[in-house]
Amino acid sequence: MDETLLRKLEQKVQDSISHKDEIRQLVSNIDDSKSFASGIVIGRIYNAFHYQSKRILNRKPTEQEFQEFLEFIKTRKSILDDLW
Repeated sequence: MDETLLRKLEQKVQDSISHKDEIRQLVSNIDDSKSFASGIVIGRIYNAFHYQSKRILNRKPTEQEFQEFLEFIKTRKSILDDLW
């Protein structure tokens, strides 16, 4: 995966960690479950992946880049799970 894109995704993970109280409030008002909270955070990171791919690479991500994104998420699952 492009290094600039990877740094942006890492920033989004850190942003999600720093805004966990806001996410918790949102979750508690809708569906107070860990899986729903994880879905919100992963959705934010997924959105950043697509947006930053278009902005940085000037194109949609390839299938290989998407697979790398999935690996990125897998390697950070424990960090994201610890938010809740």
